[in-house]
Amino acid sequence: MSKFVKLTCLDCGSLNRAPEDKLGAGPKCGTCGAKLTDGKVRELDPQTLAKASKSDGLPLLVDFWAPWCGPCRMMAPEFQKAAKALAPNARLAKINTEDFPNVSMKNNIRGIPALILYQNGREVARQAGAMPAKSIEDFVRSHAKVGA
Repeated sequence: MSKFVKLTCLDCGSLNRAPEDKLGAGPKCGTCGAKLTDGKVRELDPQTLAKASKSDGLPLLVDFWAPWCGPCRMMAPEFQKAAKALAPNARLAKINTEDFPNVSMKNNIRGIPALILYQNGREVARQAGAMPAKSIEDFVRSHAKVGA
């Protein structure tokens, strides 16, 4: 019997259940049809961030960034590389702190880029500053339960 993992669709915000042993097969959202574990970085809004950080079973690494931030822009391609490397066992997303300044206050963000790793309804780690893809992958693997 398959174990199921809860996943919030990072496109529409709907909660889904996917068989843990089928995550690599590209499960899709039952509401909007978006792929749930495709290795693409998604841009979040505060509501989707709140839902995913509280309910998702897979590790969710969120990059708090702003368009005017040079290190944030430099890290963006590295963050995407890490997302591909960690899929389907972890998901990566971004939230624009300029568009959603209250998210920064709520999450106690003091500087950007800032990475917060969530799993099973709680924050498990955070890291400030730009990092290369390999360091992002290592950060997730060392702080979260990531499948092989």
